[in-house]
Amino acid sequence: MQRLIDGYRRFRADTWPQERARFEELASRGQRPHTMVIACSDSRVDPAVIFGAAPGELFVVRNVANLVPPYSPDGTYHGTSAALEFGVRVLGVSQLLVMGHAMCGGVTALLRGAPPEARDFVQAWMGIASEARSRVLSCMPVEQAQEACELEAVRLSLANLMTFPWVADAVAEGRLTLQGAHFGVATGRLMLLSADGEFAAA
Repeated sequence: MQRLIDGYRRFRADTWPQERARFEELASRGQRPHTMVIACSDSRVDPAVIFGAAPGELFVVRNVANLVPPYSPDGTYHGTSAALEFGVRVLGVSQLLVMGHAMCGGVTALLRGAPPEARDFVQAWMGIASEARSRVLSCMPVEQAQEACELEAVRLSLANLMTFPWVADAVAEGRLTLQGAHFGVATGRLMLLSADGEFAAA
């Protein structure tokens, strides 16, 4: 905890004086982010750092393996879907980015099975991407499938986004654009999903 407190004190001493007016404006006017990012919880992949975003610019939801489940308003707990509803319907973001990344532990669990310590929730959660796993493993052995499955999971999440009626409506009306991306942790390389369904360097 002391490390966090020390970081906060640096923020107050160094960052706050420069950013105070921005925070005061965000407090008085409310947030108006232009982009929603669905990213992995992995500590190495912080969207605000990667995109050089200032406070108030990005509405970010992070979960294991940056997955979007299919639309399913069944009364149970849906954290990612709730964030989507708020970002698209309340905040009215105009861009929605699903960003996967290299060396994703969730995708490793999808390909090889979750470790024993992560079977209460992680294993079932990664089941959302079972179709991505099947598609990749139909073309290559599991030992070579990590990055291909990371990319396929992004494609699957983008397809699942379109099962949300208010996402599909916003896309059809030109109020929302969807984009997929993949970040290389060791290389810093960002790849974007093109219109033809392939990933290419940004």
